[in-house]
Amino acid sequence: MIAVSCAVIIGMLLGYFTKSHFEFDIGIVIQFGLYFLLFFIGIDIGKNENIIGDLKKLNKKVLFLPFITMLSSLAGGAVASIFLSLTMPETIAVSAGMGWYSFSAIELSKVSVELGGIAFLSNIFRELLAIIFIPIIAKKVGALESVSVAGATAMDSVLPIINRSTSAEISIISFYSGLVISIVVPILIPILVNIFSL
Repeated sequence: MIAVSCAVIIGMLLGYFTKSHFEFDIGIVIQFGLYFLLFFIGIDIGKNENIIGDLKKLNKKVLFLPFITMLSSLAGGAVASIFLSLTMPETIAVSAGMGWYSFSAIELSKVSVELGGIAFLSNIFRELLAIIFIPIIAKKVGALESVSVAGATAMDSVLPIINRSTSAEISIISFYSGLVISIVVPILIPILVNIFSL
């Protein structure tokens, strides 16, 4: 956990002080780095000879995990409106990003630049906090709860942390949960914008 946090902080400082030297698109490097990590997670999962048997033993209720995660996130967004100067529809729409900061920021920027900025920051903080707290949640609370914290990022950027903090079976559940949420988010945000007339 400390190593991950240090890597993020060092990267931020390096990016800040050497930004003029980075002419290439760093997003491409991040994307291929992520593919590289996911490839090795796949190898790690594949090495487990008992994976199919272990998955069969899991309660079928885990299939509902992404849906419970989404409902909880939206409920959290509704509660957040009590403490913020935003309306409840706005906080629910922001929370519907589920950690997918790039998509939610672009979609909600169509409503207002301010809301798009809030969506970007809140969802990027969700991802960063997930990276920091997943090892603790997995150890002290539960493995499935650590998957929920990640939201949409459970299938990509946060998957290596979940894999290291839990097990191969939970990594597969994590990928499934993140995939379902990532499919729903692009449908959910526009629907909420229309329902709430934002």
